[in-house]
Formats: sequence, C-alpha cells, structure tokens
Amino acid sequence: MESKGASSCRLLFCLLISATVLRPGLGWYTVNSAYGDTIIMPCRLDVPQNLMFGKWKYEKPDGSPVFIAFRSSTKKSVQYDDVPEYKDRLSLSENYTLSISNARISDEKRFVCMLVTEDNVFEAPTIVKVFKQPSKPEIVSKALFLETEQLKKLGDCVSEDSYPDGNITWYRNGKVLHPLEGAVVIIFKKEMDPVTQLYTMTSTLEYKTTKADIQMPFTCSVTYYGPSGQKTVHSEQAVFDIYYPTEQVTIQVLPPKTAVKEGDNVTLKCLGNGNPPPEEFLFYLPGQPEGIRSSNTYTLTDVRRNATGDYKCSLIDKKSMIASTAITVHYLDLSLNPSGEVTRQIGDALPVSCTISASRNATVVWMKDNIRLRSSPSFSSLHYQDAGNYVCETALQEVEGLKKRESLTLIVEGKPQIKMTKKTDPSGLSKTIICHVEGFPKPAIQWTITGSGSVINQTEESPYINGRYYSKIIISPEENVTLTCTAENQLERTVNSLNVSANENREKVNDQAKLIVGIVVGLLLAALVAGVVYWLYMKKSKTASKHVNKDLGNMEENKKLEENNHKTEA
Repeated sequence: MESKGASSCRLLFCLLISATVLRPGLGWYTVNSAYGDTIIMPCRLDVPQNLMFGKWKYEKPDGSPVFIAFRSSTKKSVQYDDVPEYKDRLSLSENYTLSISNARISDEKRFVCMLVTEDNVFEAPTIVKVFKQPSKPEIVSKALFLETEQLKKLGDCVSEDSYPDGNITWYRNGKVLHPLEGAVVIIFKKEMDPVTQLYTMTSTLEYKTTKADIQMPFTCSVTYYGPSGQKTVHSEQAVFDIYYPTEQVTIQVLPPKTAVKEGDNVTLKCLGNGNPPPEEFLFYLPGQPEGIRSSNTYTLTDVRRNATGDYKCSLIDKKSMIASTAITVHYLDLSLNPSGEVTRQIGDALPVSCTISASRNATVVWMKDNIRLRSSPSFSSLHYQDAGNYVCETALQEVEGLKKRESLTLIVEGKPQIKMTKKTDPSGLSKTIICHVEGFPKPAIQWTITGSGSVINQTEESPYINGRYYSKIIISPEENVTLTCTAENQLERTVNSLNVSANENREKVNDQAKLIVGIVVGLLLAALVAGVVYWLYMKKSKTASKHVNKDLGNMEENKKLEENNHKTEA
C-alpha cells in the first residue's frame, strides 16, 4: 500500500505533465523590452489559497518545456534551474514576477507562469519581444564626385546592431528618392551577427546626377520598431562635387583696365564654365590661324600698336567652343619742329609745328616758362620777349598714363641798339643823360667824355628785361661836352654820342648874379634913407623935450584931481 506523500507527488507530476499539454490559463500577453534592459514578467494569476509552489518555464521552438525558476509557497525558498543562458540573470519575487536582466535577442520566447495546487495547475503565458535600436545611419563609401548624365554609385547608407531589422530610405534635399530606371537604383541588404543576432542594414544608392544637384544635400534614414513603436533616425547630410562638361568659354583681359597702351603687358585668361574647369586652351592671335596651346592664361609683353585686333581661345578637344575679345593698343606720337635749343636773330621768322599722331583724338597744350598759352606760338618776326622755354604736351584722356611732351628752348639774339636821351633838372643846375640799350646777349655799357677820354663809372642801371635796359648819369657841365655810350656783346660793338651844352646853364647863372647885385644895391639905398630919417628924428626930439616935460606935469595934476573926485563920490 502506497503512502499518502507518495501518491501526492505522483499526482503533482501528472498535473505538471498534463499542464504542458493542456495549457489551461489566460490568453496571450506580450512584454516588450529594450536590448540590455531587464525583462519584467508578472505572473498575471491570482494566487490560490492552497498554493503549493510556483514555477516558470519557456518553450523551445519544438514546443518542449524548459523549467528555469521554482518558488515554494510553504518553505519560502527560490530555486533556479541549471539553464546556462540564464545563469545569474533570473530573479523570482514573492508574487511570482520573473525578472531577466541584460535582455538578449535569444530571450525572445514564450514564457509561462505556473501556479500549482494539490489538485490543479494554473498557467499564464507571456510573449517576450526584445528590441534593439540601430546605430545612427551613416553614408559611407561616398563618391569623390558625381558626373552628369552618368549613373554612378553615390554611397552606402549603413545602420548597425538593429533588432529586428529596419528599413533604409534615401532623400534628396529632404524628399524621398524612389527607384527610377536608369536614374535611381537602390540596392538593400541585411546581415545578422550569429552571436548577437543583431542586424546590419546596408542600402547602396546609384544615382544619375544633373547640374541641379550642385550643393544639393543627400541624406538617408533607418526606420525600425522599438518597445514604444516605430521610430526613424536620420543621417548627417552629404553634399557631392558635381562634374559637368564645359558649355561656354569666356576670355578676359588682365589686368582689367579701360584701355591698353603701348608698352603694357597684357594677359589673356580663358575660362570654361565646366566642373572641373578646363586646364588648357588654344589661344589664337590676330592673323594667326593656328592656335597656341597654353594653360588658361597667355601673356603678351610690351605690346605695340600692331597688336591691335581680335584675340580668341577655344577648348582643345572642341575647337568650335570658342570665345573672342577685341584689344585696341592705344598709341600717341608727338613731333615738335624745331625742338631742343634753337638760336635765332631778332626779326627772323620761325615756323613752329607740333604734330600729333594718336589712336584717338588727343588734347594739345602749349606752355611757355610753365605758363599755359592760349594758342600755339607763331613767330613771323622774332622779338626778345619771344625767347623762353616752350613745351608742347599732349595726352589721351581716356588712357591713363599716355602722355607725350617735347620742348623748345628759343634764344633770340640781337646786336646792341643804342638810343640816348637828355633830361634837364628844373633848377637847370644838372642834366640826366640816359643810354637805352637793346640786345642779346646782354650788352655791357661804358660811358666816356669825348676829349678827355675819361671813363665815367658812377652810373645807375635798370633791370635787364626782354633784351632791354638803360644806364644813366647825372652831370653839371661848366662847358660844352660830348658824352659817348658804348654797348658791346658777343655779336657787335655799338657807339653813340650826345653833345651836352653848358650855355643854357651859364645864362641862368648870370641872371641870378644880376638879381643878387640889384637886391644888394636896393638894400644899401634903403639903409641910407633910414639913416637920414633917423638923424632928423633925433634932432627934433631934443627941441621938443622941454615941452614934453611940462605937459607931463600937467597930466599928473589932472590925474590926482580925478582920483579925489572919485573918493568924494564914494
């Protein structure tokens, strides 16, 4: 006869076995967990009063159970089955909630919570889903450049360590790129790591670019499922260098200036609007049908007027794609006749011409001794004042730095010419003799007195202006004299004389003497008359003195009587 305990154990074993087949209990329940997190699975069963123990298991793909945790309700003890993949990862609480730390992809199973009584087994299944967020997608293996009208690999969009696998989408300037035959080709593939069971997704984009893609950003994104639903992560932008053929050629003249003049260095620069730009061109010079192969620049040094013409450049492999520019080399010639130092005689005629030859109308300015003239000089009869330094200057106003000038130093020579004048002082006592001299080079003047031959050195000279000056002396001759003025320069010696009379001066002196004698005689007669009058006056005064004394006595008496009368009245 079997014991009661043995029969109870046999019953429990039968119940557990039947539970694996019958699976009574609640419906499906799913727990979503992030990779590496702790999976928490509540039992979801009401604990019965006669509970003996609780137990957790999971099911293999073939449906067979694997028990992993046990908790007794009576002994309050917890036991974990020897399952290698869950070693040190399980925790079973008093309410039979099972926790699995460090969630793995392999934890994605159907787990069952079992509560066992003496006569029944209760089950609550839980489906575990594990999610792993992929890495931020990155565009790798990027093309160094894209070429228009060519289908070329743009790059790979890679996102790693995802579970489950995700989808990759390509964008151009924020808009989704869809496959288009011959223009957009997208190749997607995924790989799973056999150890981690995580996926790596790779999407390769082949793209036919156009010039519209210049500076256009390309991105990609990965869309995946996480514990809370679907999410999307975007990559950084990628901008590609777009290669396109040259469609137009232009030519420039360097340095950029409004006009080119003789002697300048001129650089021609040819440009193509392709990317990358052409590095070599053919340059065509005026009158030369064959092009000169060069880099994108060609320099002309010290250009002359015969370099004026049309300059062209073209692509080497496509000569029909050509550009041209016209260059005018401006020039300015000036011819002054005569020029340099020129010596002429006074009265001569001197034709002067300043001839201009230029690439366009030029302005002409005449200067004399740094003073601008109103018109060009013309000499039909030279004067001394015509001498000086003449400059003919011309310029092209539109061409910076294009100026020419020639100079003429005119020297007007003449033999000395003398003119003598005389001026008498109003008193008549002196005479001013002036010798006016004209000539160039400046004549030297010398005064002499004819007869004695003596030289007069005390003279006064005026400034020498326009070939003229004068010398003057002041004399008071007592007799008639002849003064000689001699003027001499390198050309000739000229002499002129002037007679100076003393008569006029003597007559005036005699008249003055007569006047003085008359005055003296008159004064003597006046003194004699005054003496006679004085003698008669003295004689008379003696005779009358007595009467005068008497009259004075009477006058004093009358005065005293008058004073007494005044006192009585007071």
